[in-house]
Amino acid sequence: MKTITQPSATTLLTAEELLRLDAQGVRGELVRGLFCKMAPAGYRHGMVAMRLGARLVDHAEARGLGTVIGTDAGILLERNPDTVREPDIAFTSAERLPFGTEPNGYSGVVPDLVVEVASPNDRPSELAERTAMWLSFGVRLLWVVHPDANTIEVHRAGTDRAAAQQVETLTLDDDLDGGSVLPGFTYSLSSLFAA
Repeated sequence: MKTITQPSATTLLTAEELLRLDAQGVRGELVRGLFCKMAPAGYRHGMVAMRLGARLVDHAEARGLGTVIGTDAGILLERNPDTVREPDIAFTSAERLPFGTEPNGYSGVVPDLVVEVASPNDRPSELAERTAMWLSFGVRLLWVVHPDANTIEVHRAGTDRAAAQQVETLTLDDDLDGGSVLPGFTYSLSSLFAA
């Protein structure tokens, strides 16, 4: 029988402690040392994330562009206090994380692309906070996928302070485009969201 140590709402944890909790079956993230419990997001969320993730893996591997990871991998963004976030999908270029380099535990390399698939209980303010956080740490491209609305918000990091980020909303008539982050990648939203 496993003894699971549940973190308290006020205890600051480290990335190493979070990894041990995960090994005990406690799933969550750290935001500046505070534990945030994660719950399964449902069938449609998982289907859309897997469908998009499979396309990204195929594209990145066929062209030797970099590595695609799925949820549960965890990205260590800052220390003291520690922040470990768990994107639904992340792509890291071979320039940022050379092939053959596999971080032990959480990766400390910021991805080039992050995909967040909105869950039914996600509040818009939470999604906006996550988006701003990822971009502030150097993510170049972020897709916020809304399975219930069949839309994707595309956030691109700005090249100057006046254009801190650029946002575009795609609908079923549009194609998702990897731009300079994933050259040549396209995927129609009608295919992604097909039943």
